Amino acid sequence: MRREFWKNFDFWLFGDVVILCVFGIVMIRSALAGNLEVSLDSQIQYVIIGLFLILGLTLFDYHYLDSLAMPAYWGMILLLLVLRFVGEATFGSARWLQIGPISLQPSEFGKIVLIINLAKYFSDHAHERKGLYWVGMSFLLTFGIVLFVLLQPNMSTSIVMMVLWFAMLWVSEIPMRLLAILGVIALVVLIGAGVWLLVSPDTIPFIQGYQLDRINNFIAPDTDARYGENYNVEQAIISLGSGRLFGQGYGNGTQVQLRFLKVRHTDFIFSALGQEFGFVGTISVILLLMFLVLRCLRAARMATEMFGALICYGVATLFFFQMAVNMGVNLQIMPVTGLTLPFISYGGSSTLALAVSIGLVESVAVRQEKYEEVV
Repeated sequence: MRREFWKNFDFWLFGDVVILCVFGIVMIRSALAGNLEVSLDSQIQYVIIGLFLILGLTLFDYHYLDSLAMPAYWGMILLLLVLRFVGEATFGSARWLQIGPISLQPSEFGKIVLIINLAKYFSDHAHERKGLYWVGMSFLLTFGIVLFVLLQPNMSTSIVMMVLWFAMLWVSEIPMRLLAILGVIALVVLIGAGVWLLVSPDTIPFIQGYQLDRINNFIAPDTDARYGENYNVEQAIISLGSGRLFGQGYGNGTQVQLRFLKVRHTDFIFSALGQEFGFVGTISVILLLMFLVLRCLRAARMATEMFGALICYGVATLFFFQMAVNMGVNLQIMPVTGLTLPFISYGGSSTLALAVSIGLVESVAVRQEKYEEVV
């Protein structure tokens, strides 16, 4: 491979991902606290595969995605439809596809497919009149996947996809009048949802009972912190607060090691690392994740054309929104959603899907025009 090809490879971005993945494995090892039902080896394997995926996709010319976007789109819809009948149900949701010893969550990869298709749509129609039809078609393109994700049901991933749609709509320079119209529509939907919640709180479309319990518990927390629905959120706050400045030390977090904090290796790993590494540790992880987002935005700014730039903007949005929501849940300022902390939380599907997204960013980066910049 020519040296010139790798000249534009973003080693800073790749190095940041490696650091996050290694720290994630270290943190998961502590967070498991002797839980033999979860294998750390599988996470290590997924990380290794993910890093090779990044390098492999760097060699892949992302321009080919222009012709592969729609087949991937319909293939994802078909897979999500099949998942309704053959998917493995977990916590009330048929989200998992079992392939031999491997269990995958297709909706994680659906985010990447959506980013690619939205990037293609907005780049193909960049010079056309940006009216309601332009917005409406992009919404239908998004909702085509969101609908089947909602039917799993998977509310958190559906919200991520809608955020991706709006972010890429914004980057594509939506006119202010259309933005105002969308704002009014969103307000009407929120008011309607509020009225429905008051009139019929137990039968909200596309929202399952356990999802509704999370929302109600966030609005009116259960005061029985020892046995109530709010138990784990309370434990998350205790874990973060008890970490103070430098933490209680690796493997010494009381709420983590004594298993008071549940799902500590996935949804609440931010609280686990906060207790063991303190404020300094959590800020360090936040800075690493923000650096990743900024490198994706840099790749978007330096892309040779709109299609590649939009892919990078979409990936940056994905990482920022997931990290913000995960931390918000741990800090008790958002309802529990199930979104992972990128490259830190345990999860094979999440790790592989995020690695694919970084690989696409690197593919865009290495094909940028020659540009001298001080890193």
